[in-house]
Amino acid sequence: MKIQDFITLNEIGQINVEPGQRFFSASEPEIKRGLTSDIYFVRSRDLLKSMGLADTVVTAEIFASKDGVLGGIDEALHLLCGRNLEIWAISEGEKVQAKEVVMRIKGRYGDFGIYETPLLGILASSSGWCTAARSCKEAAKERKVICYGSRHLHPAVAPVMERAAVIGGADACSCILGALLLNQAPVGTIPHAAFLIVGDTVELAKAYDRFIPEDAPRIILVDTFKDETEEALRVAEALGKKLNGIRLDTPGERGGVTPNLVRETRARLDQGGYSHIQIIVSGGLTPERITRLAEAGADSFGVGSYIARAPAIDMTLDLKEVRDKAIAKRGRIPGITENKRLIKMS
Repeated sequence: MKIQDFITLNEIGQINVEPGQRFFSASEPEIKRGLTSDIYFVRSRDLLKSMGLADTVVTAEIFASKDGVLGGIDEALHLLCGRNLEIWAISEGEKVQAKEVVMRIKGRYGDFGIYETPLLGILASSSGWCTAARSCKEAAKERKVICYGSRHLHPAVAPVMERAAVIGGADACSCILGALLLNQAPVGTIPHAAFLIVGDTVELAKAYDRFIPEDAPRIILVDTFKDETEEALRVAEALGKKLNGIRLDTPGERGGVTPNLVRETRARLDQGGYSHIQIIVSGGLTPERITRLAEAGADSFGVGSYIARAPAIDMTLDLKEVRDKAIAKRGRIPGITENKRLIKMS
């Protein structure tokens, strides 16, 4: 596909989509061509082209609707690459304020105007996930936060979310593609299903110990069959110094993971001579719960839905110059908005 090969109004009616023969998510070529754009941007481009105005040089600015942590810049740059544009932006992972300009684009309107929809969506979604992850990490302080959120989203966007979580502050993620996009290794052990199939926590823990590489951490779930503290001690006795941690993921039907459960588990492990064993907790965690569980003795946190379901930080794109002349719609100040935090990207 050529760089300039945008979809046109005439072509939209000729596209044949077979819903039963594909995933409903957009492929990269479809996004690049403009098929995820609102149709009025395609109509506007075709109209301006018919008037000889599609090559008009403009300056556009994108600003955030509220305070948060910025994400999605790298993906936005990939969307715009090869379009002969000047682009300035704030780096991913930086905190931004409401109404702050996070990206500026200068070039021919016909070369990027059709991308307003996906650009704003990329930045809005990733910034929401980055912000939620930062809140969790700030609550955890020096303790680790792992993103386990993929199961709460469509698989097409799960890697985007988990990558954004790490950009925002999470220490790692469990989604394979999300981790690979960061040049990291995905983090995770084994699910409850494996324990249920084997039928005994200790038996599976021993098998897991034999199965994984010597330098891989031994972290075992202890809430599948018996009392969590009892299972923690059984596994500790079986693996001894090789056991790095136990994970508490008690379901809501049994009250979830509580500070008292963490305190008791920590105390019993310490009394048994297993102070080296860390306590990892997961299951419906929020920054507030992380704070309480950290105070009770938890060492690491697996966070899923709080990050995955985080509200997007709405983004807005405005034209601020046309042919180098300051301009804006009513209610906005014409001309470029000065922001010394913007870095020249291309």
